[in-house]
Amino acid sequence: MTDSAQNNVCVIIAAKNASDTIGLAVASALREPEVAEVVVIDDGSTDGTAASAGLADDGSGRLTIQEFEKNRGPAAARNHAIDISRAPVISILDADDFFFPGRFKPLLSADDWDFVADNIAFVNADTVSDAFTMLDHFDPKPRFLDLVAFVEGNISKRGVRRGEIGFLKPLMRRSFLDAHGLRYDEALRLGEDYDLYVRALAKAARYKVIHSCGYGAVVRSNSLSGRHRTEDLLRLYEADRAILAAGGLSPTDAAAIRRHEQHVRGRFELRRFLDIKGQSGLAAAAFYALGNPTAIPAIAAGILADKTERFRKGGGAPIAHSGTNGLRYLLQAAPE
Repeated sequence: MTDSAQNNVCVIIAAKNASDTIGLAVASALREPEVAEVVVIDDGSTDGTAASAGLADDGSGRLTIQEFEKNRGPAAARNHAIDISRAPVISILDADDFFFPGRFKPLLSADDWDFVADNIAFVNADTVSDAFTMLDHFDPKPRFLDLVAFVEGNISKRGVRRGEIGFLKPLMRRSFLDAHGLRYDEALRLGEDYDLYVRALAKAARYKVIHSCGYGAVVRSNSLSGRHRTEDLLRLYEADRAILAAGGLSPTDAAAIRRHEQHVRGRFELRRFLDIKGQSGLAAAAFYALGNPTAIPAIAAGILADKTERFRKGGGAPIAHSGTNGLRYLLQAAPE
């Protein structure tokens, strides 16, 4: 790594009611020598998240904490952090996750990318302190994702949870975002990362992936990551439609985005059907389905899948790929 790679990363942490975890996230970012700034946006917390973040300050002057009076969502929080920061490379860290020591050195070892991501280890909350000693070491095996590969990697399969490429946490070049006027869509509270990356790939972003692992995603029983509102699904498939409407896509790229839009719309239609059933009864839900015949296949397929999943041993496929030391990884790779 050259001297120019030192102190050029801004780590952005959007946090809401994360007082129990934010300290670990902040400390793991400040530990890295490549980090010039850590910007925490407390997104309308009521539990003292900002104060807890401050307790992790190392006195280097790199930590900035700002608070939103009202919750505005992760997209708005991240956009604000981008606007008030200056470092040329942007790194997103969730408030309940952490970086493994030395994360940025392999990511910054080459300059042939606009976005670059590494592998993610899923760590149980009660083993965080020992996770680094359990970490497998993988051959980097760099590869580049095009738009089709990225979008297809975000179409989830029944029984496979948290395995989408969209869970990757790439570093992003500020110069690329600024040159193309790219920011998070603040209307989205689900899939805001996916939407930004697809729009970047549509602008010919070079999205590089390496298999070495530097990001720890903490798995908790009460995680909010698997919860979302019906309205969130609606907005996500509308975001796909907006990308398609903007034009400039190849037929292959457009077809991939349409597949994702149809996938998300199917999830929305099922959730909408179940909402009506829960609020007004089966007859009202059936009336809704009959009035929206194009939604019936998605509703029927979703109900059938939910009914049959209980009979699958272990509840379906593993969350991610197993390593040799008990950790699970987003990307499948052979240890060095």
